Amino acid sequence: MRIALLALFALAPVADALAGIPPAVGDTPLPSLAPMIRRASPAVVNVATRGTVRDSGPQSPLLQDPFFRRFFDLPRGGAPQEHPFRSAGSGVIFDARQGYIVTNAHVVENASEITVTLQDGRDLKAQLIGRDQPADIAVLKVSADGLSQMPLGDSSHLEVGDFVVAIGNPFGLQHTVTSGIISGLARTGINPDGYEDFIQTDASINPGNSGGALVNLRGELIGINAEILSSSGGSMGIGFAIPVNMVRSVVEQLVKYGEVRRGQLGVSMYTVTPDIAHSLGLASASGALVSQVVAGSPAEKAGVRVGDVITSVNGQPVKSYSELRNAIGLQRVGDRIDIGLVRDGKPLRVTAVIAAAATH
Repeated sequence: MRIALLALFALAPVADALAGIPPAVGDTPLPSLAPMIRRASPAVVNVATRGTVRDSGPQSPLLQDPFFRRFFDLPRGGAPQEHPFRSAGSGVIFDARQGYIVTNAHVVENASEITVTLQDGRDLKAQLIGRDQPADIAVLKVSADGLSQMPLGDSSHLEVGDFVVAIGNPFGLQHTVTSGIISGLARTGINPDGYEDFIQTDASINPGNSGGALVNLRGELIGINAEILSSSGGSMGIGFAIPVNMVRSVVEQLVKYGEVRRGQLGVSMYTVTPDIAHSLGLASASGALVSQVVAGSPAEKAGVRVGDVITSVNGQPVKSYSELRNAIGLQRVGDRIDIGLVRDGKPLRVTAVIAAAATH
């Protein structure tokens, strides 16, 4: 579980809203999540990894002195040392027929051996098909019969207040289920170098939940649990999941290419703030303001100009710079996209062909 340590002392742990509810009140039975969880749980797996990491932290100059190293019987040379590690997380069976499992990229980072444990107790060796650090998604492959696949939902239809369930293996406790609601959408700024559009939830997410499932009450996968905000390392009622629509796009490319081949539009942008909206005479503070167009880029060829406000991509609204970055970055090279924009107060549409992003 990737943890962002913040001073959230004003926050208290959020109790499970469904805990302690009796099975019936008088003659009236109460609803239960158990039937849905029985269907969904077999698609959630434990992911155990082994590997080595290099100690790249700062070293004392004394460690570079041969006499000092001989005196204390330290290994020769001052190079960083490798250390074995073991870790565990969660994963979700994405394609039962092909044996594809999705998890977080950070769960399998530096792993030389990956073992997947199914709900029925079977241990399977897993092959890493590909991992994408910016989106924090990785795809594994196992060979086994009788795998259970979780149906995919549509994360574009989620709303704050929707009930959700998190299924994973926190602290090594396999197939632990917690419930809550969606408490925020389109969260960014958690990992500024990544592609972010997080679902925020108060369903308890703890170390070991990484790569596990966030599920709606129909038993559909709507997100892959990835992050928590905590000052203690445990759940404080603020967790984040990667929306399944983003996961689907990344998985398709990892399966096909072993990597994500991100495209570029060739613009620099700012999120439209209320002040920018007022100065441009816009009805609302929404969209991405183009501040620069790269010569010869797909944007220039499509007719995008400095001062344009991009408001949609392929018919989907764009509310901020980060949303536009995600929308473009998850397109395949060569894809044609329809861009909605506002220029001098008038709506326009242009078509651009995505080009390969600069190497990094």
